[in-house]
Amino acid sequence: MKMVVLDGYTLNPGDLSWEELEKMGDLTVYDRTPQDLVVERMKDAEIVFTNKTVITDEILSMCPKVKYIGVLATGYNVVDVAAANKRNIVVTNVPAYGTDAVSQFTIALLLELCHHIGEHWASVRNGDWSKSPDFCYWKYPLIELAGKTMGIIGYGKIGQGTARIAKALGMNILAYNRSPIKEEDIKDIGRQVSFDELIRESDVISLHCPLFPETKGIINKDSISKMKDGVIILNTARGPLIVEEDLRDALISGKVAAAAVDVVSVEPIKEDNPLLSAPNIIITPHIAWAPKETRQRLMNIVVKNLKAFIEGNPINTIR
Repeated sequence: MKMVVLDGYTLNPGDLSWEELEKMGDLTVYDRTPQDLVVERMKDAEIVFTNKTVITDEILSMCPKVKYIGVLATGYNVVDVAAANKRNIVVTNVPAYGTDAVSQFTIALLLELCHHIGEHWASVRNGDWSKSPDFCYWKYPLIELAGKTMGIIGYGKIGQGTARIAKALGMNILAYNRSPIKEEDIKDIGRQVSFDELIRESDVISLHCPLFPETKGIINKDSISKMKDGVIILNTARGPLIVEEDLRDALISGKVAAAAVDVVSVEPIKEDNPLLSAPNIIITPHIAWAPKETRQRLMNIVVKNLKAFIEGNPINTIR
């Protein structure tokens, strides 16, 4: 059975092993695949793995041997699932592998905005403390989180994980979810509210919802206008949830005090992305999911997905 990984480097830059997949067939791994080489590299394969390489209806029409597409991520918008289903191609993804890592990273971004640890260490290293007439100094306002309110937009596993950590820091938790939240998932943590109440009452707003047509641009100049002055916005979900020009303008005006995003509308980030010219923002290169432990968990689920397919009982399928 011929198998191909189109873009394996991000998942496994060399610190993991493809051995378990190699046991199940003739595996070829490419670090990256330019879009114009996708057909050439997958046309003879029955099993195809992709992370961010796009697989369209047209591509599938030229690759009739494909029986299975494994997405090396949770998001699967890179695959034309309808076209795959039409051809009886099974498509799977990897859900819920990064809950702890992304929750941890979200809070790390928030703490950095509150304390500017990196900038203060750089200041000390540059000799500012040695030259200071006082025993301490701070170059930015410092923020205490206890007693403040965090609004979680999207209360799935990652939203819940973030809420638990924020609660442990003494924050009050509000949650907005498109569907009702189970009582056991929110009791003793916070309360479910409407979107309007959340953006009106929160000191910190953290995005954890999927990207759907109805959530695209959910953070925009209208919703920002209803927020508290000096709100903090975090996004470790999907870049297009935010209208980036509107967030930039709000950061410049001070309506939004600070923001931190691990995702942007087009990745890798374009040089003209408006957030690059915004003040009081942290932008990281989509790495919340990327600790080695998390990537190993993803790899383990990828292997389980393929084994289940081979045994005739596919799991984590997308339709």
